[in-house]
Amino acid sequence: MAENEMRWCVGLMTGTVLDGNIDVALLKTDGETIGAFGLFALYPYDAETNALLARCLQEAMAWGFDGPEPAIFAEAEARITAAQSDAVARLVEEAGLALSDIAAVGFHGQTVLHRAPTPERLGQTRQLGEGVEMARRLGSEVVFDFRSGDMAAGGQGAPLSANYHDALLSTLDDAEGTAILNLGGVANVTGRAADGTLAAFDTGPANAPINDFMRHRGLGEMDRDGQLAATGQVDATRLARALEHPYLDQAYPKSLDRFDFGHDWVAELSDADGAATLTAFTASAIGRGLDHLPVRPDRLIVCGGGRHNPTLLRMIAEYAGVAVEKAEARGWEGDATEAQCFAYLAMRRLRELPVTFAGTTGVAHPMMAGRIASETQV
Repeated sequence: MAENEMRWCVGLMTGTVLDGNIDVALLKTDGETIGAFGLFALYPYDAETNALLARCLQEAMAWGFDGPEPAIFAEAEARITAAQSDAVARLVEEAGLALSDIAAVGFHGQTVLHRAPTPERLGQTRQLGEGVEMARRLGSEVVFDFRSGDMAAGGQGAPLSANYHDALLSTLDDAEGTAILNLGGVANVTGRAADGTLAAFDTGPANAPINDFMRHRGLGEMDRDGQLAATGQVDATRLARALEHPYLDQAYPKSLDRFDFGHDWVAELSDADGAATLTAFTASAIGRGLDHLPVRPDRLIVCGGGRHNPTLLRMIAEYAGVAVEKAEARGWEGDATEAQCFAYLAMRRLRELPVTFAGTTGVAHPMMAGRIASETQV
């Protein structure tokens, strides 16, 4: 791969909130800068695959990296790989391109469990997806297994988005004082130190506890548009107690699993008050996270599904004391950012550029991320 050669890559992401969609995006990049945003789409999984993935998450929690993997993982990997391969082919065709025009596919896979490292042991992570099989199906190079190498070297394995967020910030004329916040199942932030060094980490929960609360109460898959939380009252006593969680005061690098923060602590509240208090906790945790950055930003540009929740965005502004903008205000597609990120990381892997750093995942030395699969391997 020639230096500074702009090529189209495809990125894939399916989040831990299990929204039922495959996020797939085209990005033209050289792995350092953004050449062009390409077509982006959300392609739904079928109902059977969605149900299978929900069972995978539950079995992964029970497994906890102890003993043989649950047998359901193999079935889910086959389904995920087939569906996401079809999504890549469909997007490329709809964009008027051929698979031969694609330098690589960044295949993140479905995270079913992530355990951060401790001083006593390395961390572990599991993403379902068969990179070699996708390469065989598409006849393209596929970069996959982005996290395990970092964790084997003592890193957190997350977040991996810092380089791409940095590239996005570099497109702005007024990036000073600005950080990027992604609101998926977990919230993660990327900021810059005064010397441009990147800092990135998971601030705490985002959508996962709220969504799980809604499902538990039989109220649907999510608090759509934050409508329920907007009618509730935040329980200040419970919120203050929740904010005593040691993770929030822990220095970065640090990372989370989507189940590390639950909703049981609002079990005695009404539906509306529970939703409001969980939303306020996400917002407050973000504020605590901003305090850890080398330079506390005065503005957040927000991407990810949580930006569709105006109650959450209002609470972030209030509880975190920061101006909040949606990604679209900067000409970015906030639903596409994570998928675009893995297209960008695929190109970085082809060019053997580092992705993880001491200030992002905590590895001692900058590391590349991902393994390259080719159709010639099968």
